[in-house]
This record gives sequence, structure tokens and C-alpha cells, in this order.
Amino acid sequence: MREKPRLKGSFSSLSRVTVNLLYTGKNCKEPTYLYSSIMRTSVFYIEKVNCCSLLNLFVLQAKMSAACGFVALHTGQKMPLIGLGTWKSERGQVREAVKYALSVGYRHIDCAAAYSNETEIGEAFQECLGPDKVIKREDLFVTSKLWNTKHHPEDVEPALRKTLEDLKLNYLDLYLMHWPHAFERGDNLFPKNPDNTMRYDYTDYKDTWKAMEKLVVKGLVKAIGLSNFNSRQIDDILSVATVKPAVLQVECHPYLAQNELIAHCQKRGLVVTAYSPLGSPDRMWKHPDEPVLLEEPGIKKLAEKYSKSPAQIILRWQVERKVAAIPKSVTPARIQQNLQVFDFSLTEEEMSHIGSLNKNWRYIVPMITVDGKLVARDAGHPHYPFNDPY
Repeated sequence: MREKPRLKGSFSSLSRVTVNLLYTGKNCKEPTYLYSSIMRTSVFYIEKVNCCSLLNLFVLQAKMSAACGFVALHTGQKMPLIGLGTWKSERGQVREAVKYALSVGYRHIDCAAAYSNETEIGEAFQECLGPDKVIKREDLFVTSKLWNTKHHPEDVEPALRKTLEDLKLNYLDLYLMHWPHAFERGDNLFPKNPDNTMRYDYTDYKDTWKAMEKLVVKGLVKAIGLSNFNSRQIDDILSVATVKPAVLQVECHPYLAQNELIAHCQKRGLVVTAYSPLGSPDRMWKHPDEPVLLEEPGIKKLAEKYSKSPAQIILRWQVERKVAAIPKSVTPARIQQNLQVFDFSLTEEEMSHIGSLNKNWRYIVPMITVDGKLVARDAGHPHYPFNDPY
């Protein structure tokens, strides 16, 4: 028996691979085989499929599509529903985390200049991406974000080019405005007054947006979007946009379901990405009395039923809502586990139960200490987004 060949190839190049490996016999009654690529971690294996019935191929491709679930942006891009978040991933760890994520099938990496680790992520990209590598650049969806100190229109393109240089990429798939409010211009990520309050800038985010639109025209980014904007601010951007935002990235999990905001976005053609989808239990300003999402009894019960982790149940809930999620981890087992949410489904009743856990509980409110008291860092800015209901 002929041994199955092994092929290194691109996941998105399935059609090219199958066409190049079509074997045709004398007639359809004799063995005719189509070799189709199946992704198993970072290597594509070849599997024999009887091609007398092309239905086998369609079933195969459908299975592959389901295994790498994605959501379509209004630009026509396909954004994987599960990505690797890199906020709080330390230098010295994030490079290996990204490399491992890519090796087990992640094709969506979420970055930001403010995370101060894009140079190391770029090293991982340089090692893993390329025309002669298993993963091609076009196979990967990379997001980054414009930081608050770079809202002045003249600073937008230089900020993006610095991110591209650090990530060792020629373009981004998605570039987000990280927050609607601006800090004092400069290279200090968190400019502060002597009393520890933030030094603000009052650039209108609509002016920042117009500068971001130019990045699309120049081909430096494929899509632009927003992060931490409320519904009123989204509509404000849409009122002036010639390039519409493709994505809104916000904190979202069962304790902060964001149902109204998601509906608002979907009605306007924006896809929602959930950051801190597991409740960000490792953040620095954690309150000792706050609810712990991963300990929620109903979610733990579902995890037992499906032989999954509570994290996988929560991520599956987002996937079934067509909300992308970007859980952060530097632990190989958890990185892999977070991607393994496409082999089961929740019932309507289970989806409703998880949705009923909503407490409008926001974990991610950056805090600072002023006069010995812990206060919301940015609440004094007129563009602070969390004063509106959603």
C-alpha cells in the first residue's frame, strides 16, 4: 500500500493544493483519488478521498470551515472567531506563546502598541511566517491598536508604521482606535500630573478617525475599527466616516453580555470582538470581593456535561453569538484548549442560561490611586465611554 504523503502547506491554500494533487484513472470506475489537506496542528497531512463523488470534497471542506470558525467583515475579510490575546503577556513569554499558538492552528493574533510587546511578537512572526514557511502572511489575521497618546492626526500614520516595523509586517488586517479619549501627545504611554492624575489631550476622535481612513487608502491596513467606544460614539464616527468601522472590540463575557451594544453594532454592520472574555482574573486592579466568572456554578455544570473546561463553555457561548473572542494565555495547554471549541454546540436553553448571568459587571476599568483613593483613571475625560448605558 502506498504510504500517505505528507505536505507542508497553507490552510487557506486548500483549493490550490487539491487541484495540484488530483490523480485521474482511466475511468471513474477505477481508483480516482483527490488528495485533500487536513490541518493537524502546524502541519498539513494528505488524506485520500474518492473523487467519483465530489460530495466527499464538499463535506471535507465544510468540516474544515467549521473547525476554523470565522466571521465575515463588511470589507469581505474573514476574521477567525478565536484569536490569541496578548495584553499582559510579558516580554520573554509572548514570543513563545505566539509561536505555539500558530503551531496549533491559531490564525488571529490581537496586539497593541500599549502592550509594549509588539517587538517580541514580531520576532515570532518573522520566524513563523513567510512564502517558504507553513504559514503565509495572507493566512494570518493581525490586529493592532492606536494608543491614546497618538490621536493627533499627524501622529496616526507614524504610530502605525512603528507598529508595522515592530511586528515585522507590511500591513495590518485591522487597526483599532484603542480608546475614544486621548492623552497628552508624546512617547510616554501614561503621562501623569504630580498628583498621579492623567494628562489629557482633547483631540476629537472624529479627526483621529479621518487620519485612520487614509491608512486604508494607502494600503497599510485592510480595515479599521474601534475599541471601548459606546453606542453614541460609534454613531458619531459613522456620521463622518467614508471608510466605515469594521469591528468594535470591547470587554464582553457572561457577566457583561453587552447585548444592547452587540445589537447596535450588528445593525450597523460592525462585528464585535470580546476582550477579557474569561473575566481577566490576572489583572492588576482585581478587587477581592468581585465575582469570579470561571467559578460560576452553572458554567461549571455545563463544563462537566460536555467534558470541557469552564473557559471553553464561555468561549463557545461567544462563538455561537458570532462574537469573536481573544483570550490571553502564555500557557501552552490553555492556548490549545481555548481553540478547541468547535467540536460541540450548546443548546438554546444553555445559551439562554449563560446569557441570564449578565450582571453588567465591568472588570476592565483602569484604576489609579489619587490622594490615597482608588479612582477610575480616565473618568475625568469628556470622551470617557463608560458613562453611557451602553
